[in-house]
Amino acid sequence: MSTTRLTALDALHRSLGATMTDFAGWDMPLRYASERDEHNAVRTRAGLFDLSHMGEITVSGPQAVDLLNFALVGNIATVGLGRARYTMICQEDGGIVDDLIVYRLGESEYMVVANAGNAQVVLDALVARSAGFDAEVRDDRDAYALIAVQGPESPGILKSVTDADLDGLKYYAGLPGTVAGVPALIARTGYTGEDGFELFVEPQHAEKLWQALTEAGKDSGLIPCGLSCRDTLRLEAGMPLYGNELTTSLTPFDAGLGRVVKFEKEGDFVGRTALTAAAERAESAPPRKLVGLIAEGRRVPRSGYQVVVDGKVVGEVTSGAPSPTLGRPIAMAYVDAAHAAPGTEGVGVDIRGSHEPYEVVALPFYKRQK
Repeated sequence: MSTTRLTALDALHRSLGATMTDFAGWDMPLRYASERDEHNAVRTRAGLFDLSHMGEITVSGPQAVDLLNFALVGNIATVGLGRARYTMICQEDGGIVDDLIVYRLGESEYMVVANAGNAQVVLDALVARSAGFDAEVRDDRDAYALIAVQGPESPGILKSVTDADLDGLKYYAGLPGTVAGVPALIARTGYTGEDGFELFVEPQHAEKLWQALTEAGKDSGLIPCGLSCRDTLRLEAGMPLYGNELTTSLTPFDAGLGRVVKFEKEGDFVGRTALTAAAERAESAPPRKLVGLIAEGRRVPRSGYQVVVDGKVVGEVTSGAPSPTLGRPIAMAYVDAAHAAPGTEGVGVDIRGSHEPYEVVALPFYKRQK
């Protein structure tokens, strides 16, 4: 009997009246009040998230970068000190094990952040792939709590409680600093389509930091936000979710993310041969394409629903939800290339036997005004 893991903020979430849910073995807040209000707060003001379920793995040592270049598909050698890189770890057959963010924390120290549900699998793979490298792979999931503040008001809120140079912190970068008296790694990657920051701190400091941010953001409309609105925010922003848009049965080229595979890097890497073939296949016979679908009606498509044209199945929905920003149901779907162009007519989604009309659009559905 496996027990559900609790984040350092568990008691606080319950005191705020959060609806809790089991997510990848963690008890996590799904919503605090209205998920629509939480979504809109992030789009227009700011939201506060507990993301402590994410899996942090530290890779360090003289050959840390060589190990990561062998284990992952990206070129980690080109990641500058204090910068971050979106990448993937693949199987030998090219299937996606997980999508990751790798932070370079020091000369030969990196932090790999995996999705909660894949953290153990990624850890095991990195340990297995480290054989022969002068590098250490360390499970740091218990060493960090992770709090994110997202939304247009987030820079101002965070500036009021830190003297770190937030203006100089670029997108996909991280810097050590002190936030509300708490030592933190301050990152700027985000998964909502908005500007925002992620704060990696020791679990013992999590509650103090959450309370300080809540206080700092009260006049800016900051509210606590759960996983439910995190999903609708990332869906509007066209960001893939592991288990939905990304799986072991797809290569990065099938997912339209072939750009993360860096064949030009030196040396072999796990999956290189299979991914070379996948890249060639994608050139000659384009795989199904990941597209956006906007409903003409009110019925919400869900993962696994079939996309149809003239009664024939031409694709499958991977994620679907009502979009608070667009005011209509939206979905991401893999669709045959012949029906993937924005504006394609006659596309429907089979929702319990009824073929509901959908408009094909380019992703993302939502892009913030810079």
